[in-house]
Amino acid sequence: MKLSMENGQPELGLALGGGMARGFAHIGVLRALNRHGIYPTLIAGTSIGAVVGGCYLADKLDKIEEWARGLNRFKVFSYLDFRVRSAGLVGGKRVRDTLAPHFENMTFEDLPHKMVCIATDLASGHEVWLRKGNLMDAMFASFALPGVFPPVERENRFLVDGALVNPCPISPCQALGARMTIAVDLNSDLIGKAAKPGTSYQTITGFDVFNTQDVPKEDQKQFQSSSLSRRLFRREDNNPSLFGVMVSALGILQDRLTRSRLAGEPPDIHIKPAIGHIGLLEFERADELIAAGEEATVKLIPEIKAAMHVLLTDQKDFTF
Repeated sequence: MKLSMENGQPELGLALGGGMARGFAHIGVLRALNRHGIYPTLIAGTSIGAVVGGCYLADKLDKIEEWARGLNRFKVFSYLDFRVRSAGLVGGKRVRDTLAPHFENMTFEDLPHKMVCIATDLASGHEVWLRKGNLMDAMFASFALPGVFPPVERENRFLVDGALVNPCPISPCQALGARMTIAVDLNSDLIGKAAKPGTSYQTITGFDVFNTQDVPKEDQKQFQSSSLSRRLFRREDNNPSLFGVMVSALGILQDRLTRSRLAGEPPDIHIKPAIGHIGLLEFERADELIAAGEEATVKLIPEIKAAMHVLLTDQKDFTF
């Protein structure tokens, strides 16, 4: 049996869940799968999962991995263009400018395999599956965290983060014809979340530009002069930041909703990287996250190949 599925062969679906910074673990998952000759032919992504999935199918995985591994707190903060009078605290232009050279004018139709980005209709609360048109706009809509990034207007609808309705998008894979689905769940590591007693606030917020670690002192002074940045990101010893509370609330929602949907829509293979000890905003820990994604996937390679043999082998090959 060929583990690399080609057009006309049964679909192998990959559901990439949301989880903000933890989404860098998806890079490690894809690396491990490909290294063992396993190539998904259908990808559904929510939030950061949509971004990594889009990069993978657009042959930009090397680019996003290089960018992710080079991040530190200062660089992350430099992408946040604050807006006081806006539908989001961050305009998103700097992030868009970073992605534009790689995705400008690229559409879903340009990708070699099927992809769907999950978003939420802000007016109706409906789950929206984006499958056509501009790919970068769809990725932005999928990770437009309410209150942080402004909604994305598309076809007369305002769209926000898909994690509000489907944090680990297994159902789109199944609905679009996947005979087998692998799900990558970034919110399952409950043990990791409680692994370090007494540091819960650090895990919740995971982002403090005023920490001297890996941030030049001259740049800290620049940000400390901004009262807005201090109110949003300053984390005291015994209190989380405003931004951290917002993100933590989304994390709780994702965790509960993911478990509920997994019960009704179980995947064939469930990859659960041990990353609960890493905060949703700790983008500077890409090396750890990518390694954790690889490790969790490698452990399941025998199970994945066994499932592929049963579920993706042409049925006429079976004798009853």
